[in-house]
Amino acid sequence: MKHNLSIALALSILFPAASQAISVEDRGREIAIEIDRRDQGWGDQQATTHMILRNRQGQESKRMTRSLSLEVEGDGDKALILFDFPKDIKGTALLSFTHPVTADDQWLYLPALKRVKRISSSNKSGPFMGSEFAFEDITSQEVEKFSYKYLRDEEIEGRNVFVIERYPLYENSGYVRQIVWVDKLMYQPIKTEFYDRKNSLLKTLTQSEYSQYLSQYWRPNRMEMVNHQNGKSTTLHWGNYQLRTGLSERDFDKSRLKRSR
Repeated sequence: MKHNLSIALALSILFPAASQAISVEDRGREIAIEIDRRDQGWGDQQATTHMILRNRQGQESKRMTRSLSLEVEGDGDKALILFDFPKDIKGTALLSFTHPVTADDQWLYLPALKRVKRISSSNKSGPFMGSEFAFEDITSQEVEKFSYKYLRDEEIEGRNVFVIERYPLYENSGYVRQIVWVDKLMYQPIKTEFYDRKNSLLKTLTQSEYSQYLSQYWRPNRMEMVNHQNGKSTTLHWGNYQLRTGLSERDFDKSRLKRSR
C-alpha cells in the first residue's frame, strides 16, 4: 500500500530531537509506515522454502514449498504457497488475499480430498500445515491491521533497533499484542514476540541472514518460530528469491488452485 511520510516522520529522521514531541503511539505508527514505504515497488516475487518442523523432543520432519507473491496497488498482497515435498502432501496449496482493514481471504487446496477449503475468519489463529506459524502469520502485515506504540531504542546482536509494540485490530486474531525489534538500517524486523489472548508469551519469531535484491529490498534467508508453550519450533530456509518475474493477477486466481503444480 502507498503511504506518504508525515511531516512529523520527516522531522524525526532529520532532527531526532524533534521526535520527542510525538506521542509514543504516533511514533510507533510512523516506524511501521516507514517499513512499508521502503518495501514498495517490488511488483512480484518467487522463492523456495525448506521447512523444518521440530517437536518437543527435537525430532524433525521436512517439507519443501514454492512461494509466489504479488504486490497489489490499493490493497494487500496476494500470495500462493505450493507444497512439493513430502509425497503425502505434495500438491497442497494455500492462496491468500491480504486486505488492509477487512478480514483476509484464504483458501487451502487439499489434493487428498480434491477440494478447496476456505479458511474461516475464526480459524486464522490455527496452525498452518502443522507448523508453528498460524494462518494469520503468513499474510502480509499491512500497516492498517494494527495500532502501535513505540517502546524504546535498543541494541541487539550488534544491531541498532527500534522496539515497537503493535496490537492486532482483527477481532479473531490469536494475539493480544506483538513486540517487534526493527533494524534501523534495513527497516526490517529481526525479532517478534507474540502474546496470546491471555497476554502470555506464546511464540518468538527471529528473522536473519538478510540479503538485498534490486539494490533496495531486504529478504531474510532464515526464519525461526519457537513456541514457548508447547516446546515445538519451525524453521524456514528461504532461497532462490526472484523479484519482478512477470506474475499477474491470473497467477493468483482461486480457480487455478487445483491445477497448481
